[in-house]
Amino acid sequence: MKLTTRGRYAVTAMLDLALNGEHGPISLAAISQRQSISLSYLEQLFAKLRKNDLVASVRGPGGGYRLSRCREQINVADIIAAVNESTDSTGCKGKGDCQNGEPCLTHQLWDDLSQQIHTFLSGISLGSLTERREVKTVCERQTQQSDEGGVNDESINVESLINAKAIDL
Repeated sequence: MKLTTRGRYAVTAMLDLALNGEHGPISLAAISQRQSISLSYLEQLFAKLRKNDLVASVRGPGGGYRLSRCREQINVADIIAAVNESTDSTGCKGKGDCQNGEPCLTHQLWDDLSQQIHTFLSGISLGSLTERREVKTVCERQTQQSDEGGVNDESINVESLINAKAIDL
């Protein structure tokens, strides 16, 4: 399993929202600036996240997005599934028809791995991520850089922290 940009960006944006949305809605432009993710890409992701009831939009001046439920109730697997990513590691997409319509020799191994990955990601909530020291450190730096006039391309963002800690599955 290799998580695509879509899944990584969705988790990154949702973590940004969880970290910065305690005092009201957050605009996609603010997330875009802090995380160096294209605004149009965020709009596509948030349409899917909203459709899956992970975020709610707030209209009007000062509007933006907020989490639709508390951050402890949203896990990484929910986010990845909402943007149509899969944790499936089988070559047959879990159908069991990998070799001439029948399961291949290693089908059960890869299916078990898929279940382990899903269980692992289901056990990580946005709330637990926001409590991590290294996540808090990156968030503080991003907030400071944003207050000083913007995040530059050389800065480390939450996504790069996630990538550095991720296991290439």
